[in-house]
Amino acid sequence: MQISPTRFAVHPSSGVPIYRQLIEQVLALIVSGQVKPGDMLPSVREMGSALGVNMMTVSKAYARLEADGVVERARGRGMLIAEQTPQGSVASRLAEFQPVLEQAVIRGRQLGLSDRQIKEMLQELLKAN
Repeated sequence: MQISPTRFAVHPSSGVPIYRQLIEQVLALIVSGQVKPGDMLPSVREMGSALGVNMMTVSKAYARLEADGVVERARGRGMLIAEQTPQGSVASRLAEFQPVLEQAVIRGRQLGLSDRQIKEMLQELLKAN
């Protein structure tokens, strides 16, 4: 399936580089299950045109995604979403994930949420995704 460029939006004044915004949006589409392995990204020209950004910016985003193994080049067809396989041991992935959770817990407590409320929210998020 071809992913429509209308699924993407860039915000030049956000302070986040546009290529980074594109990378994050592709990753979010994958994690949320909205795109599947084998789905095709819009061509560099099509994406640049639809978003009103320089094609080199789109190309940079695609190159980074390819280097990270998120997408792969299909000769004559473009870039497709690659099959995602976890990298590293479970222990190393948990160690990488722990600081993210720590920040979420700290932020939840700063907002006055109880441990029970934080756990319930995490459980809801896990069910939804």
